[in-house]
Amino acid sequence: MVTSPANVDEDTHTTSRNDFGDLMRLVRSDGLLDRRYRYYAVKISLTLLALAAGCVAFAVLGDSWWQLITAVFFAVLFAQIAFLGHDAGHNQIFRTGRANDRAGYAFGAVVGMSYGWWMGKHSRHHANPNHEGDDPDIDIPLLAFTRRQSAGKRGFVRWTSKHQAALFFPLLLLEGLSLHGAGIRAVWRGDIKARWLEAVLLAAHFGIYLGAVFTVLSLPVAVAFIAVHQGLWGVYMGCSFAPGHKGMPTFTDRKKLDFLRKQVLTSRNIRGGPWVDFTLGGLNYQIEHHLFPSMPRANLRRAQPLVRQFCADRGIDYAQCGLLKTYSYVLRHLHDVSAPLREKHAPAG
Repeated sequence: MVTSPANVDEDTHTTSRNDFGDLMRLVRSDGLLDRRYRYYAVKISLTLLALAAGCVAFAVLGDSWWQLITAVFFAVLFAQIAFLGHDAGHNQIFRTGRANDRAGYAFGAVVGMSYGWWMGKHSRHHANPNHEGDDPDIDIPLLAFTRRQSAGKRGFVRWTSKHQAALFFPLLLLEGLSLHGAGIRAVWRGDIKARWLEAVLLAAHFGIYLGAVFTVLSLPVAVAFIAVHQGLWGVYMGCSFAPGHKGMPTFTDRKKLDFLRKQVLTSRNIRGGPWVDFTLGGLNYQIEHHLFPSMPRANLRRAQPLVRQFCADRGIDYAQCGLLKTYSYVLRHLHDVSAPLREKHAPAG
């Protein structure tokens, strides 16, 4: 079943608050929350090997426009490393939080993101997905995800929101720079716990990255390399995270939903085989991931039929569709919520 874009009515009520406990017992009995050390050892090793190979190729090619191909390669690789950071942030890789945090800081440093900033933002998203005012993932200045948000737009952001369906993918070209900038601002303001550690890690990242690019490449090639790499990395990241919630029911007021329904009704899965699992870093199992954030990525595929049947038995809508179809839902939702801004007599910002 695919759930179409909608706003959830304030009078939505739960029928049972014990369902999640029942589901948890099923998941635990199948061993789906057990660590997958061998899987992550292979996954991390292959990813680091690919990173080393990319760096060697970059050095060997030298000052050549063929480096734009390596820029595309690094865009994909940075996303895969970011996915590992996501897994570490959810304690999926190691048993202890300290070990996972160490891995998370390392992965964040490789791609130039603040792990501490992302953890704070992502934790708030998981606590209240698609809840206006509480979920930072639907609080993006250039876009509107509810009619209430679109009504409050003024000036330039009103224009971007007005045309947001058409601008959505082009704007993702800036997502990589946005991630870098948010981390730098968090470190500068001291909004994160390990401020000095992250300052050193980010400084090391940008020093090595920019130093290598401008040492090996001439200025025109260097600028093109950075534009292609950062732009495509941003598109990849945005296209991986957006399908899971955008266009799903949005809460605009306080709700009294139980945990199970709050997570399932606001999330969408994406159908596909192992290639989709790899491409989206397991985020295609958004429902299972939100219900069991610490479940290792490799176990999500096994959990999916169990969770879907459990929801069907209790009459809970379980949204799932193909990859291209989910983008059509995202764009349709963006177009619909910005409709008032396109009305002929809409008040100017």
